[in-house]
Amino acid sequence: MRISADGDVGIGTTNPTAKLTVAGNIHSREVKVSVDAGADYVFNEDYGLKSLSQVEEFVKTNRHLPEIAPAAQMQKEGLNLGEMNIVLLRKIEELTLYLIEQNKKLEKQELLINSLMENTVKAGK
Repeated sequence: MRISADGDVGIGTTNPTAKLTVAGNIHSREVKVSVDAGADYVFNEDYGLKSLSQVEEFVKTNRHLPEIAPAAQMQKEGLNLGEMNIVLLRKIEELTLYLIEQNKKLEKQELLINSLMENTVKAGK
């Protein structure tokens, strides 16, 4: 363990680059990450939710989700857990909006099918 002149602590390293730098595994029961904001803005009326076809095109072209770094970049640079958790929360909230939209379409289709079936039965009498 090393404590640098500016108070940075290194465990398993002699060159800490942050307040706490650990070269190795950390075992913890709980980790709390402070964040500046959540992702509730996704539910605002003016949020620009991409269409699923736009997302599909992006994934086909880039082989990763929009706003999520590619695996190679994560492997090279690591990732910020606080930022990643917010991005993942935004993606979950976007998925919820897509599901709500799909459910509304499904309900309309069920009503249309029922109406068509009733008309077919009436026409057959």
